[in-house]
Amino acid sequence: MVNIDPILYIGISQSFFSGLLISTKKPFTTANRLMATWLFLICIELVFALINSTLLEVYSFPFVAFTYGPLLLLYVKFMTNPGRKFNWLALFHFIPFMIFLTVSVIFRTQPLLEDLRNFFVPDRFISLRIVYSTCFFLSVTIYSILTFIEIKRHQDNLKNLVSYTSGVITLNWLKVVSISFYAAYFVLFILGGLNMIGNYIPFDPYFVIFGFIALFSFVYSFYGIKQPVIFGQELKPDDDDKKDIEKYIKSGLKESQAKDYLQKLILYVEDNKPYLDRDLSIHDLSLMTGIPRHHITQVLNEKHKRNFFMFINEYRVKEVIERFSDPKFNHYTILAIAFDAGFNSKTTFNSIFKSQTGLTPSEFREKSTGISD
Repeated sequence: MVNIDPILYIGISQSFFSGLLISTKKPFTTANRLMATWLFLICIELVFALINSTLLEVYSFPFVAFTYGPLLLLYVKFMTNPGRKFNWLALFHFIPFMIFLTVSVIFRTQPLLEDLRNFFVPDRFISLRIVYSTCFFLSVTIYSILTFIEIKRHQDNLKNLVSYTSGVITLNWLKVVSISFYAAYFVLFILGGLNMIGNYIPFDPYFVIFGFIALFSFVYSFYGIKQPVIFGQELKPDDDDKKDIEKYIKSGLKESQAKDYLQKLILYVEDNKPYLDRDLSIHDLSLMTGIPRHHITQVLNEKHKRNFFMFINEYRVKEVIERFSDPKFNHYTILAIAFDAGFNSKTTFNSIFKSQTGLTPSEFREKSTGISD
């Protein structure tokens, strides 16, 4: 069997000190507490694995991993909505963890999963092994899907709030971590399955599992330490907004007023060019126009068939095209013009420009002016 102790020592040190850093990181948020809890649990699992391999049997099979999916999902929920209050019903997510913790300790002297080649041996524990493995696979799968959906919902919602993209607010890193988390465990399930039916792999999956956990704790903590609170005060609904939203739901926005709001928005944006501000948010536009931001969202979606993100960036594309035809911008690079027109990302600019014109920015500029970047 491969000696996994060095991996365990590295993982224990990494997860413990990362958890310590995040637990003391300001501002103190529920999301950071959840991340710190996750890292400390990883540390505990690696400590248990070290004790199991060197001193005595602490448990019959790993059980801490049943907390990983719930903690990832809850972290995303509280990161995307810092004002959310913790609901004790969330503890129901950890019922499988408590059940298998109890079972694992009760049968700690039984090497239930020590050798996967004996997984299907028809002894009195075969049902327990099957139930454990099935529940573990379902836990990883279900929570990975729910986490992905939650991040996607957050990213879609951002398009009604801000006119720019940023890794800080889109949580793309967390989406990648979530997908990698599931992909890695899925590979481990396959390796474990191959080991169950025969000696088809030249290494022990047990080594891979804890190597992955140590690596995952490093990546997760690296980005988690850098991740600030997503929403500043300007993007959080205040009490007046909440009251307005409730009032709107009850009374509805009149057709004539919706048309007036839309006309006012379009005239203001065309005359004052607020889109030149790279960090423009719906809150900013609401303050500028005096239109409640939930009404801005409503009239853009229903009357203009656009979300806030596309509404603003269409004007930025028009601004770029106008500057292409202006001789005083001939010596500017395309990217410089794009940033000056309000874009804050080369990738976003290229994507939106091509979707609006059918050409890349360089193709459009060369075709319309003969200038190549």
